[in-house]
Amino acid sequence: MSALGTALRRAALGAAVASAALGLSGHVGTNDAFYDGPAGPYGVRVAVRMPGVIPGQAQITVRVTRGTARRVLVQVAQWSVGRKGAPAPDAARPVDGAPDVFAAPLWLMTGGAYTVNVTVEGAQGTGAVSVPVNAVATARLRLNAGLGWLLVVLGGALVAGLLSLVAAALRESVLPPDELPDAKRTRTGRVGAAVAAGIVALALVGGNTWWNAVDGGYRRSLDHPLATRGELRAPQTPNGPATLRVVLVDSTFFEPRTTPIMPDHGKLMHAFVVAEPSHDLLLHVHPTRVDSATFEAALPDLPPGRYTVFSDVVHESGYARTLITRLDVPARGQTLVVPAGGASAGDDAWFVGRADGPNAPFGDGYTLRRGVDTVLAAGAEQTLRFTVLDSAGRVAELKPYMGMAAHAMVLRADDGVFVHLHPMGTISLAAQARMLRREAGDTALHGDAQPDGMSAMHDADVTYPGTLAFPFAFPKPGKYRVWVQANPGKGVRTAVFDVNVR
Repeated sequence: MSALGTALRRAALGAAVASAALGLSGHVGTNDAFYDGPAGPYGVRVAVRMPGVIPGQAQITVRVTRGTARRVLVQVAQWSVGRKGAPAPDAARPVDGAPDVFAAPLWLMTGGAYTVNVTVEGAQGTGAVSVPVNAVATARLRLNAGLGWLLVVLGGALVAGLLSLVAAALRESVLPPDELPDAKRTRTGRVGAAVAAGIVALALVGGNTWWNAVDGGYRRSLDHPLATRGELRAPQTPNGPATLRVVLVDSTFFEPRTTPIMPDHGKLMHAFVVAEPSHDLLLHVHPTRVDSATFEAALPDLPPGRYTVFSDVVHESGYARTLITRLDVPARGQTLVVPAGGASAGDDAWFVGRADGPNAPFGDGYTLRRGVDTVLAAGAEQTLRFTVLDSAGRVAELKPYMGMAAHAMVLRADDGVFVHLHPMGTISLAAQARMLRREAGDTALHGDAQPDGMSAMHDADVTYPGTLAFPFAFPKPGKYRVWVQANPGKGVRTAVFDVNVR
């Protein structure tokens, strides 16, 4: 026990705690938001493509999937002001050739948590839905090299013209017509031009200093994941589980302007532990809070090696974050062995295995089949489709898994993209409910209060059809691994698929 404890402590001290370079708020590698669900009597599919710079324009697309819409209004509202303090809604324009699709660009002037409020008016009356989004600066716009040189040439011409005007004014402005300047006036013009050149140079240096200060401030404001520390604590008993600890050490988390975190799907934190670099092992666990900045979860026996922990949390403002922690696991002389389809204990689940075609064993005689009729292209809105089949090949019924029919995790091969998906999209249900309660004047989303749509979390009589669809857009080309988790009736099961995005 003491030797193992020493090894674990050394592993914890040696664990890499640097965050991934592409980490973003809410997700990793993308901050776009997708929602597929009801808006009153209508069905809508909302895609919000977030700008990489703030201020910037978000591109909002609304597809009406059920009902007939006459007009669609869209509005962005910051979490702290709501609808009443936001600009008036804009009418989205119908997209040519697609009468059920409406689009509008809307400005986001400052960073933070927002909702995109969508109102549909039509034959079935009026319906509305709020889609929570994170507005964060993630990039700097670079000046095109050709345009830069053009501006340099034009600026040089302006400076030369200014100096020429100054010299001519001092040399000739008071001379009678047709009289040539003498040597003294010529010398005065040259001195004046030199003084003007010095003033222009000082103005350019001052402008450059000011611009660098503004640019430096913007660079510092670029979004980055909160700094965390990953620890693996020794088991309390010889055969007991080790304990994962995720510790937030970033001072930003403790600033007064940062609101506390709240439960999402009934959990304060959703942690996904992935083996590196193979991605052949996934743990989906839910650390509990030990203190204001420390979360713990028991882990099954893990093979030695390096792991990445992606931890999702949602603030009471509706702002969602993904924390990224590196973890080294020393050898314990044991290996995690799970059956086909993985294993689970309550809402925690773990899986070991590689992708092998469009059909994957889902455990207990079930199979998960992936729809492969769609070519996956980077940046294009997609629907990832899966079907759970029982041993007789029939579409199975699913039990709720934390209030949803299923969950999916998408991870790019280089860890540059990580997104936690649901059939209703990429948004946080807790953030959506928080915004709606705030609009209604109810700010007490605490304790046993649950977001709308979460009442089925513990309802044993609720079932979902085994046909699953996840709206998403892969942000960049490459190879991705997709895990799908659902409960066909005997616990949470996991299947894995590899997809190539062009």
